[in-house]
Amino acid sequence: MRLIVEKLKEVFLAVLPIAAIVLLLNFTFVSLSWFLIVRFVIGALLIVAGLSIFLFGVNIGISPIGNFMGTFIVKTNKIWFLIAAGLVLGFFISIAEPALHILGSQVELVSSARVSSGSIVVAASVGIAAFLALGLLRIVYDVSLPKILTVFYGIVLVFSLFSSNEFLAVSFDASGATTGAMTVPFILALSTGISALKKNGKSSENDSFGLIGVASVGAIIGVLLIGLTSTGSALGAAPDYHTSGATSILGHFLDLVPSTVEEVLVSLLPILLCFLLLQLAPFRLSRRLVKQIVFGLLFTFLGMVILLVGVNAGFMDIGREIGYGIASRDSKALLVIVGFVLGLVTILAEPSVYVLTHQIEDVTSGAVKRRIVLFTLAAGVSLAVAFSMLRIAVAGIQLWHFLLPGYIISIVLSFISPRLFVGIAFDAGGVASGPMTGTFVLAFAQGAAQAVDGANVLLDAFGLIALVAMTPIIALQILGVMYKIKTRKRGV
Repeated sequence: MRLIVEKLKEVFLAVLPIAAIVLLLNFTFVSLSWFLIVRFVIGALLIVAGLSIFLFGVNIGISPIGNFMGTFIVKTNKIWFLIAAGLVLGFFISIAEPALHILGSQVELVSSARVSSGSIVVAASVGIAAFLALGLLRIVYDVSLPKILTVFYGIVLVFSLFSSNEFLAVSFDASGATTGAMTVPFILALSTGISALKKNGKSSENDSFGLIGVASVGAIIGVLLIGLTSTGSALGAAPDYHTSGATSILGHFLDLVPSTVEEVLVSLLPILLCFLLLQLAPFRLSRRLVKQIVFGLLFTFLGMVILLVGVNAGFMDIGREIGYGIASRDSKALLVIVGFVLGLVTILAEPSVYVLTHQIEDVTSGAVKRRIVLFTLAAGVSLAVAFSMLRIAVAGIQLWHFLLPGYIISIVLSFISPRLFVGIAFDAGGVASGPMTGTFVLAFAQGAAQAVDGANVLLDAFGLIALVAMTPIIALQILGVMYKIKTRKRGV
């Protein structure tokens, strides 16, 4: 009970700045209806409750399953089993991620069904599966993370040269969508479970991170291949976005409950199957641990449902209205500044970010403080959202103008920054783009693109998740370089 109270306090302090910024904008630059504001307040309360319950469930349910799965895979001492486990787990966990299905539906809509939602979901999931298997092999054989990332992103660069701008944005967005609130805790725990069996303690600590970063490259390549093989280079015209026409405040929330329950059930199913498989393993889990995991899964399910209902019903429409209102004032500087501030406060409420930062502190025995990582992450995401607003406000600025130099800098830094920080940074890139970013901030970008003359919702709003996934990689590796310099000075 005390743990839940601590989570409530922590999450409340994280969500409070978002609520304050929205209300401040309402009284200064944008006039929002009381209807939207009431929905936003209810949504914020649901997010606080849902995220707290979700984090508690992950702590006692999801993480133990991932750790035991990692231990079991390595103890079999069979490479074919390691590869097979990576392929199966990677595919079924990512294909159940709600954020990926949302992205697929958006792509199907804007392409007039020329590119189906199913093809995007399957392509990204196959890519994740293949690269998760490669990531597990990297940990076992102790392959350098910077070297393998250089090769993988080199492949991405080659494919990108032949891809349309629309598919470039969608493919990088897919890498963020596949590493959502369900997949991140499990993959992090799986990575930790496998790394913990390595005899070299320092190597084990370093290899606890980086698996998400490697796996997310697979989603990019998978979707890029869809673009390269599809007939026609463009996806089509982006649709118009309108505020929900629901007339009942509570009815709008209740209407989303059935579909959200279904999404979360599907998302938890692969993890539940892993739990059942553990009971068939030679080293069966104790009754006490089984009971703990069952309760953990129930809390995870309940928390995620409450969280997603709060985000989708309370934050989507108000984000779009604020974006449209700010952009309509015809001030490019104001749009960029507001985007920067929203990016700064939104990342604090992302569920996967909390899981990652706590695991970083645990694995490093407190040597790397979660607050420092969280602050650095927030700085990177705020810059990403600001850059996205700049793309919308200024004609001619394209996504690759940021992605190409950004990932070149990321790869160069990976050979300079400490090995631990490289893994943390590339994991954080996927983790930062969660349900809050994919709904509230993306809705803000869509509203802004609608209001700016010459801007295109598809070309300019898509790609925001891609930038959100890139800037933390650079920011955290710079933090690693600073940490390295500081450590050397202390040694002297």
